[in-house]
Amino acid sequence: MKILVCIKQVPGTSKIDVDPITGVLRRDGVDSKMNPFDLFAIETALRLKEQKGGTIQVISMGPPQAKDVIKEAFMMGVDEGALVSDRKFAGADVLATSYTISQGVRQLGDFDLILCGKQTTDGDTAQVGPEMAEYLGIPHIANVLSIVEVKDTSIFVEMDMADTIEVAEIQFPCLLTVEKDIFQPRLPSYKKKLSTKDREIKMITFKDFEDNDENKYGLSGSPTQVERIFPPSINMDRETWTGTSAELSFQIANKLKQLKFI
Repeated sequence: MKILVCIKQVPGTSKIDVDPITGVLRRDGVDSKMNPFDLFAIETALRLKEQKGGTIQVISMGPPQAKDVIKEAFMMGVDEGALVSDRKFAGADVLATSYTISQGVRQLGDFDLILCGKQTTDGDTAQVGPEMAEYLGIPHIANVLSIVEVKDTSIFVEMDMADTIEVAEIQFPCLLTVEKDIFQPRLPSYKKKLSTKDREIKMITFKDFEDNDENKYGLSGSPTQVERIFPPSINMDRETWTGTSAELSFQIANKLKQLKFI
């Protein structure tokens, strides 16, 4: 089985700046980490490899420093990695991002299964995985809670449908986005860190793509624009009340009404 996992490097803190002109996050100089939801996708791939055999490759889109999350994936047991990186991709919305990554996937070959985390912590759209599948022309299932059974040509999964949990069979090749806690992610291995420190990471740039229409990438290829991004405000206001339980209940109720929570 050939498995591909999509991963992303995200800011490791909520204290980040926003470019006032483009409205995109300023990532330079900000501590970064692997998107936490992607760890569950990697673990799912590793479990499937242990069960069925095969290879696991990861792909990421981002600046050159995003190689760090690919190296982390190597330390968890992933076999190969590729980074899609070019200044032409900067400022992409979810649609342009999905198309860019799908073009990168085409450069890597065919896969039986593509896995994505449910969403990213810096965007929270949960749209990139399904949109990638549409661009690649393969079936997909989102919100996968568990793997029920893996056959030679298909996979059975449980998916979260909000009010119900449904079991579905999907044919390979396909794409799944997995929920957190589908499996407990393993920790990176120091031994694997040493053994993979010189492992090559394939670089994919704009000129490598089959489609070189610049209007489909980055800000130019983004039909949606974020009107405003701003860091959350920090409210340090505190009030201390004393009194009987009846008095405190009355004060809390009045405060909630003042704040228009009730």
